Amino acid sequence: MSLKRTTMQDIADACGLSRNTVSKIYNGRGSVPEATRRLVLAKARELGYHQLPAAEKELRGGTIALLTQHKLLSHNFGAYFITSFTDQICRSGYTMKIYEVSAGEIAARRLPPHFDPEQTAGILGIELFDRDYLEMICSLGKPTVFVDGYARANEVPIRCDFVSMENIASESALVDRMIAGGARKLSFVGDIEHCNSFHERWAGFCGSLDRAGLPIDPELCILKEDSELYGDTEWLLERLGELPEMPDAFACANDFLAIHLMTALKRMGLSIPGDVMLAGFDGSPEASVVEPSLATARIPSADIGRLAALLLAERIRLPDFPYHWTYVKTTPVWGNSIP
Repeated sequence: MSLKRTTMQDIADACGLSRNTVSKIYNGRGSVPEATRRLVLAKARELGYHQLPAAEKELRGGTIALLTQHKLLSHNFGAYFITSFTDQICRSGYTMKIYEVSAGEIAARRLPPHFDPEQTAGILGIELFDRDYLEMICSLGKPTVFVDGYARANEVPIRCDFVSMENIASESALVDRMIAGGARKLSFVGDIEHCNSFHERWAGFCGSLDRAGLPIDPELCILKEDSELYGDTEWLLERLGELPEMPDAFACANDFLAIHLMTALKRMGLSIPGDVMLAGFDGSPEASVVEPSLATARIPSADIGRLAALLLAERIRLPDFPYHWTYVKTTPVWGNSIP
């Protein structure tokens, strides 16, 4: 499935037609011979153009419910994701409603107010990491795609599709680089039970240490629950003070944790990467502007949003197709926090 954005002009050029002819088919303005219409639609599918022609939009339609526990525009991944998801799902002929799910609704396994399953063509869940709540949503019997999931979600059969960023390979690459730079006592920072992505990053961390013949020492790690104050420098200084010794390197579950840990380490008078190496994960804009720049892994948020929309539209069209888990490649970014 191609993620490359194809335009009407690309289709027109491939068919030897004018862009105006292609536009008539997709916008329903003007008549086009049936043979030409079939040629254009076939070429559009071949090139990965997923917008529906006007006639099919009228037949398809419906509302997609996006359920989330957090305001998606408040962080880097969510902002890029929601923009591309919305664009692609509308191109596929659907409208969208966003529902913010409260902690109380999750605990009670209750749907948000005004959510009507009967008026919903499909569901997208993002930033929802409670197993019971995800299973409740799946029990509605609606075409559903989740972005990420609860820790070890990929080990449990569930009646929906998942799409996620790839975590293990990029985390391993970051940790391997720190080991190659001389690190022998390594720490992981983050709640490894918070979500499946954090758990997979922990798996990548452990795999690298195991291959290098280095011990995995939980006593050197900061693995407190996500509800703890990872963004508070004083709290982090207390956790660092509780470690039996200062690690050579820290692998953090995301850039947010890494940047706040960097502040705490500097407060202790430690230089990065001279005294301690540090890596995050997300590829956030902040990672490139802190000093030193943060080694991280870039997540293609917009592509994941577009892919999630395509998967959901396909699930609506083919409800009996086998469920699947789709990973999107991430890319290590070698900032100056690792030598």
